[in-house]
Amino acid sequence: MCICVDCRWVDQCQAYHAVERQHGVPHLNTHPTFSPDQPRIHVQVMDLPEGAVGVEWDVRDCGSFALEHGRWQRLRPEQVVPT
Repeated sequence: MCICVDCRWVDQCQAYHAVERQHGVPHLNTHPTFSPDQPRIHVQVMDLPEGAVGVEWDVRDCGSFALEHGRWQRLRPEQVVPT
């Protein structure tokens, strides 16, 4: 799971913006200005049915991580938290 969902910077972060782009989901912020310190993005390649390939992107560590439980959910209260 991406640690960004519980980070104070999620809606301003350029790394999370890149993860959103890779997942093809709407951005929390179209022009994030926060450049995080050493984000570590885990990329997992998965075999899908009928020979397709899927890619999962998650930020697993970041020098700028600032814990704020439920930050993403408060920004998008009607949506399911990404896993």
